[in-house]
Amino acid sequence: MIVTKSKVVSIDYTLTDEKNNLIDSTAGQAPLDYLHGFGNIIPGLEKALEGKAQGDHFSVHVPAGEAYGKRNEQLVAGIPRTSFEDTSSIEEGMQFHARNSEGVRVFTVTNVAGDTVTIDGNHPLAGINLNFEVTVTGIREASEEELSHGHIHGQDHEGCGCKGEDCPGEEGGCGCGGCRDQ
Repeated sequence: MIVTKSKVVSIDYTLTDEKNNLIDSTAGQAPLDYLHGFGNIIPGLEKALEGKAQGDHFSVHVPAGEAYGKRNEQLVAGIPRTSFEDTSSIEEGMQFHARNSEGVRVFTVTNVAGDTVTIDGNHPLAGINLNFEVTVTGIREASEEELSHGHIHGQDHEGCGCKGEDCPGEEGGCGCGGCRDQ
């Protein structure tokens, strides 16, 4: 079996930046499982996996434009501290969800100075070229439910990450939040 659209693919990987700084790895953890061809991983990596077979090991350089995109400085802004409900707990590195013209986005607080809080709506890896070392550890057919939802499901709610604890979709969906009503 080879990696093609609608297959569930399992990979082990190590992710580094251009200076060979470690960003992420599955070493010592379970492989990453995803539904191929549905945009569940960055485009450059998904494209590189196309046609690979179980056991294949390869390296791939993914430019920022095919990963998390280029940095958009319009997503960086200084806002008044009073914009937050609890002004006493604002600190650099904290993240929150907020709606902007593009929908709901994760923002990171990058600076707190007096009454101004600087926030950044870019993905932390935006603007960074990425290097992957990848081993394909498994390929299987996707279930009809996975295909209709566009992502994997597994035992213990693996598809939504809740591990079954207080799963928001427990009564009618996979719990991922995106397909509860399907």
